[in-house]
Amino acid sequence: MAAPAGPLDPKALDSGRTALTRLGFEVVMREDILDRDGYLAGSDARRADELMQFIRDPEVDAIVCARGGYGCHRLIDRLDATAFREASKPLVGYSDITTLLLWQRKQAGLLGIHGPMCEKPGTLDGEAGSALVRALQGTGPHPRFTGKTIVNGWGEGRLVGGSLSVCVASLGTPWELDTRDAIVVLEDVTELPYRIDRMLQQLRAAGKFDRAVGVALGHFTDCDDARYPEWTLDRLVEDVFGGLGIPVVAELPFGHGAENRPWPFAGRAALDGARGELEILESAVTTR
Repeated sequence: MAAPAGPLDPKALDSGRTALTRLGFEVVMREDILDRDGYLAGSDARRADELMQFIRDPEVDAIVCARGGYGCHRLIDRLDATAFREASKPLVGYSDITTLLLWQRKQAGLLGIHGPMCEKPGTLDGEAGSALVRALQGTGPHPRFTGKTIVNGWGEGRLVGGSLSVCVASLGTPWELDTRDAIVVLEDVTELPYRIDRMLQQLRAAGKFDRAVGVALGHFTDCDDARYPEWTLDRLVEDVFGGLGIPVVAELPFGHGAENRPWPFAGRAALDGARGELEILESAVTTR
């Protein structure tokens, strides 16, 4: 387990370690995982060294990030894409970890797992933990998620995206969000409607929806603004995506919400607007 971004809550970390152990994993952590430097989990050097150590360690089979927050942008220059590619280990996380998932896809050609971490006690309990096991082991039937239809239609492509704010922050970088022939997946937390609008308009202006085959929206948690009640998230989504001519499904069970089901970053999927369903077609890992 690694902490490449924000500082950790010790109780949440213990809860996550207990849950992963109960699920059958041997959890390895560095002694300095609880280091703190303001809004970071220790220095940039510590966090990058921790991640590269686990990438290079042949005894480590997968890396589950403990928390998002902020910090991954600061690490990119310290990471070795060749080592990532040679190790080809599942990397799990969401929120700020979207940066690492985007980077390793662009620079190392790897799939990842957009999925739950240990930011709160109990996050990996129940079905969330069981679904993560299946995602890490590439077992069981591919999941099918049900949401709310915004625009009818059907599209198949690779799933790319994650945190809306982090995806926007990737623009102009070497790991910039690539949405060509993709289903664009977005979610976020504590972003007011006008800020969501601004970020979506920036992605639109950057051409990120021009060649997309669908849009899949997860939780947008605590994103209401009582000052402007007429601008609901539903209205905003319909305003931005309604005329794209591609399927759009909202309220899917991932992101900063009660349900955060894992999905294969850059894995293939089908989005059925008529049914309001996202069907996963490819695992992020291969079984031996």
